[in-house]
Amino acid sequence: MSRFDAHVLLVSEQAAPNLLPALDPELKPKSVILFVSSKMERRAAALETVFRENGIKVERQPIADEHDFWRMSEEMLETATRYKNLSIALNLTGGTKLMALVAQSVAVTAGWSMFYVDLDTDEAIWLGKNSSRQRLAQQLRLRHYLKAYGFSTKDIPRPAAEPRHRDLCATLVQNVSAFERPLGQLNWLAQKAEQNGTLEIEMDEAQRDSRGLEALLRNFEDAGVLKVNQGRVVFTNEKERAFANGGWLEDYVYRTVEGLHGVLDIRDKALNLEITDPNGVKNEFDVVFLARNRLFVIECKTSRMNLEQSDKANNALFKLAENCRRVGGLGTRGMFATYRGLEEAEKRLAKALNIEVVAGRDLARLDERLKSWCNVSK
Repeated sequence: MSRFDAHVLLVSEQAAPNLLPALDPELKPKSVILFVSSKMERRAAALETVFRENGIKVERQPIADEHDFWRMSEEMLETATRYKNLSIALNLTGGTKLMALVAQSVAVTAGWSMFYVDLDTDEAIWLGKNSSRQRLAQQLRLRHYLKAYGFSTKDIPRPAAEPRHRDLCATLVQNVSAFERPLGQLNWLAQKAEQNGTLEIEMDEAQRDSRGLEALLRNFEDAGVLKVNQGRVVFTNEKERAFANGGWLEDYVYRTVEGLHGVLDIRDKALNLEITDPNGVKNEFDVVFLARNRLFVIECKTSRMNLEQSDKANNALFKLAENCRRVGGLGTRGMFATYRGLEEAEKRLAKALNIEVVAGRDLARLDERLKSWCNVSK
């Protein structure tokens, strides 16, 4: 049981530093006191939802002017006086620098304990005469993390592994040069079937004569995804059609992430995660995982991304960058995984947007790229 009745929290853009210690079994308080500036009202509301779901009472203390040192001091001292009989710990990780300075000064006067959260090491660093470091239990999950930023989710998908799919994916990423063009043809066939509301689609003469497409279809047929019958492609079911139309890359990336669960210190992960923002706008992440208290988002594309469709590539990169900014705060990282390589202009854009790119043959060493991206030594 926690030795503190309450945590005093300084609300900021980053949710994890305030959530982690409050959800830790050893530090979990009975209540939290949120000091909130007018700019952080939405962040406070999102945090409050998570705390209440976990049985923690919440009190908000508005900050009239986060730039006024003395006024903030009076507001925090008034709170300290009201709760002088409670055991309180101040979390100094959030807020502005000025807010933290005021809070620290008040904590010394009121005799509060103080700590700072090191997100890279998952530790609470206790300040004062008996300074120490305390490892935090790993309680944060995608649902809580996203809700703290105001986003709701459906039940987190937990897809079952399909060995036949895994072997097919391995063949595809190891033979990019041979399958790049025919895979585009298969994408077109799968999309056309979806548009027609059917699982069958007839190939044209050029597609029937393509040896590359024939070899590719044979691999998908061996994996039970489809059958070829007298010049017609027949998908096994809608799920397999979606798998053929790019879903296989999402599956490959997810399985690779899953295989690195311990190495990357992953707390939670999801495939095709649908989220909804406070305005009811829905979005879907192909692959997303939570590690080292940061959100990692991976967008997967098998369609052509070159100068012929530069707008398509640019739009995908801009959308990924914007989603990363909105959904998980400043620490969120984005990766663009594509079967076909990007042109130099798209690579420069990705770099400017701080988006990691794994393209073409590089997919075969995705595990190495993921470890490097997540700052894990080999």
